[in-house]
Amino acid sequence: MARRRALLVVAALCAVAAVVAAIAVGEPVDWSRALTDPTSVDHAIVFGARVPRVLLGLLVGAGLATTGAAYQGLLRNPLAEPYVLGVSGGAALGASIAIAVGSVLAIAPLASATIVAIIAAVSGGLATLLVWALAARATTQTGREDALRGHATSILLAGVVVNAIASGAITFVKTVVRASTAQQLLFWLAGFLDVPTPAALAVVAVAVTVGGALLVIDAPRLNLLTMGDEHAAHLGVDVRALERRVFLASSIVVGAVVATCGMIGFVGLLVPHVVRRLVGPDHRVVLPLSLAFGGATLVACDLIARATFRLLGTEPPVGAITALIGGPLFLVLLSRRRVG
Repeated sequence: MARRRALLVVAALCAVAAVVAAIAVGEPVDWSRALTDPTSVDHAIVFGARVPRVLLGLLVGAGLATTGAAYQGLLRNPLAEPYVLGVSGGAALGASIAIAVGSVLAIAPLASATIVAIIAAVSGGLATLLVWALAARATTQTGREDALRGHATSILLAGVVVNAIASGAITFVKTVVRASTAQQLLFWLAGFLDVPTPAALAVVAVAVTVGGALLVIDAPRLNLLTMGDEHAAHLGVDVRALERRVFLASSIVVGAVVATCGMIGFVGLLVPHVVRRLVGPDHRVVLPLSLAFGGATLVACDLIARATFRLLGTEPPVGAITALIGGPLFLVLLSRRRVG
């Protein structure tokens, strides 16, 4: 218990350190003017650009890592996460359609941060149901209890299928809209942490807070689910209701994140995996630690992306940084799981 509390403190300190570093690093500013003169350019740089961007990164990383940990616990599969399962792809498709339709028909409210986030959450939830149905169909003939939860290959393949469908549909959307809208969609889908509008930041904050709280509340029931559906049911867990709550909470978080930042992969995969290596499988600890470490991780990756600007003269999307780091590690995890 003392070790877990120490890790919680370390995670919080890592998040604080990442935030401070991300705010401090960049073009030199006069900190005295930034802190005391609200009309100065330095104040605008720090509090109008850096702080909102860092807060967005903290929220997005926390949300992705927490939903990843919840999916892994629900499916009893350490390779599950929103990006791999196709949830992010489904949410991205819904958000792309909303942005495109709002642009083509000049319906400004349809392209607003709140509406796009709601549509993305709904489409992400539908993608989750589709993945679940495809995987369940693939494992029907196994005849094993809880076959779906323990069948990593079927779930991952179903996620690949849904991602492929969503990617093709998004490509079609980009071809039928104006060039400016297509460029906007391309920039957004790459996974950028840009300076958010107050409305977008508020939507993400509410979604991550509400969705994350719902997932943390269900942590004890996720622990019981590790013993199997039947055992969990005997101990008073309504397994189907738990599934619906986890899917709903995760869809809310992923929808808001994708609607604001596009598709950022592997944070929800790697952070919970590392946390479980450190503290074990207890979701009462894994979920809060994933939240803290996830926020710190994405802020650190965004800091790397910003630092790259000084070397290349252009800033890569943070989604590229997480993919370059997370992709190889994902292959290592997958190969180890197959060997085991």
